[in-house]
Amino acid sequence: MRVYWFGVPCGFVALLLVLFCSSGAEVVTIDVQEAKDLIKSGYGYMDVRTVEEFKRGYVDAEKIYNIPYMFNTPEGRVKNPDFLKEVASACSKEDHIVVGCQSGVRSLYAVADLQNVGYKHLSNMGGGYLAWTEKHFPVVKPEDVDQKKPEVVELKKPEDVEQKKPEAEL
Repeated sequence: MRVYWFGVPCGFVALLLVLFCSSGAEVVTIDVQEAKDLIKSGYGYMDVRTVEEFKRGYVDAEKIYNIPYMFNTPEGRVKNPDFLKEVASACSKEDHIVVGCQSGVRSLYAVADLQNVGYKHLSNMGGGYLAWTEKHFPVVKPEDVDQKKPEVVELKKPEDVEQKKPEAEL
């Protein structure tokens, strides 16, 4: 049996409390207009939605990262155990990044986690992709991909990297 508090699973509420009580820095949440302005000024955009969500459409940005904060499983959503490692391989702690998701909740958690490990210039996009599209701001949809190729940072998995053998073994 799941217990809810104002329609939100209590586990989520507990996680949120832990994040805010343990975080040294307060998460800065901005509206989508401010996010658009920052992205236009050179900020990167980190989309923490699932790969499936991202493929259905994403914020039109010059520099965009899709690093899922959570994965969908048969049991529900689970946190990506490699999230921090994947972010570290894609950007530095000094990069200026707007972080967004579908509605602004996952990105809030992601920013809190990133701030806890030293990322300094992050902004959570309140309302997420839904608010972005409500304002009719530019997005890239699957049918647009052939015409426009944004710089999407894709991380290589260890099993995808060809291992070179030392010359002595050849």
